[in-house]
Amino acid sequence: MAYTETTRTGYGTRVKNSFKAIGTGFVLFLGGTALLWWNEGRAVKTDDMLNEAEAATVVMENPEKVDQSLDGELVCATALATTEDSLVDQQFGFGAKAIALKRTVRYFQVEEHAKKETKKKLGGEEETVTTYTYNRVWTTTPINSAGFHDPGYRKRNFVLTTVEANDVWAKNVTFGAYTLPDQLIHSISSTEPLQPTITQERMKSMNEDIRNAAIRNIGQLNSVGKESMARNAQQADFIHVNNNELYIGMSPSSPAVGDVKVTFEKIMPAKVTLISKVNGNTFGPYKAKNGYTFQTLVMGEKSADEIYESEHSTNTIMTWFLRILGIVMVIGGLKGIFGFLETLLMVVPFIANILGWGVGVICTVVGVVWSLIVIAIAWLFYRPVLAIVLLAIAGVLIWIFAFKGKDKLKELSKRSKKQLVQS
Repeated sequence: MAYTETTRTGYGTRVKNSFKAIGTGFVLFLGGTALLWWNEGRAVKTDDMLNEAEAATVVMENPEKVDQSLDGELVCATALATTEDSLVDQQFGFGAKAIALKRTVRYFQVEEHAKKETKKKLGGEEETVTTYTYNRVWTTTPINSAGFHDPGYRKRNFVLTTVEANDVWAKNVTFGAYTLPDQLIHSISSTEPLQPTITQERMKSMNEDIRNAAIRNIGQLNSVGKESMARNAQQADFIHVNNNELYIGMSPSSPAVGDVKVTFEKIMPAKVTLISKVNGNTFGPYKAKNGYTFQTLVMGEKSADEIYESEHSTNTIMTWFLRILGIVMVIGGLKGIFGFLETLLMVVPFIANILGWGVGVICTVVGVVWSLIVIAIAWLFYRPVLAIVLLAIAGVLIWIFAFKGKDKLKELSKRSKKQLVQS
């Protein structure tokens, strides 16, 4: 059942808050501008670094033998990444011969969701109705329910136990006759399920600890039938192993708040392809002339052309993502700076809405134009031709907005005068 709260904000408070938002708006505007400038330099330098690295890359034909002639060279090679290290999950006391052991944890918790509906009242007051709903979900961290708005759900959450997510990596991973550094080892992703093999003594001890925690929590409940729940807990098993999952709770098929799932995986030897600089019998990052560094490891057998094509695509995607983010920050900053204009007229919501729409349009256009100018100026240092094209586009937008908008206003003014004369 949903729980609602209604809050009312007076006109004076809203005006005060809107002026406070001006500072936040400036921060967003300047932050977006800086992000756009930095991103263009990053994109060009990354592209230059990839082109330089691609031109310098040579193929290592036989990684099974250390080739002294390749020392210091940037190479592309394919081989089996493997290890003889035996790893142990110290908390649960089992392990395997693997490149890594991975432990992930989820908790069954009550989660709060809020949905707000805001209505603007005549006179500048604003009424906000917030509806809170609750559902049970698996989360990676426990949720503190003490601050839930519905009193019926406060302090509802608890956990039978807390388990930290953890990764254990092998220190000695070979690649043919070579040894992989940690950065490349951590790029290996040949994951397989790992079934936990926990001793009976440890299982019994864990079960007793969890049972006691469950009974303590039941004793704190204010509900009818908690005595029956406590008796059931006394007789229940709280530790269940199913494939690669350790379930902590009374019933895996019927999760209850406080239950915990621990999933175990291992990273096994696999064929990988790397591009890295040879450093004796190991590898290190390649440093380009502009100071940017590069090395990578991908799963399976790939050619250097395929890897560099993927890296260029990743750089392009990241560039556009940061451009869009920067533009949104600039526009949001401008709206924050000039949002007080709409708030000042909130005594008449209809007029304020019209002004708000106009401010939004102007801020969007100015934000886009400003962003294009920033990008173009940044490109003047890197891509002069494209910079000129961008500046031209920005100029066209300014002309359309300034002159066409002025013509539209004149046309509307003439129509208004004509209607007045006719009336």
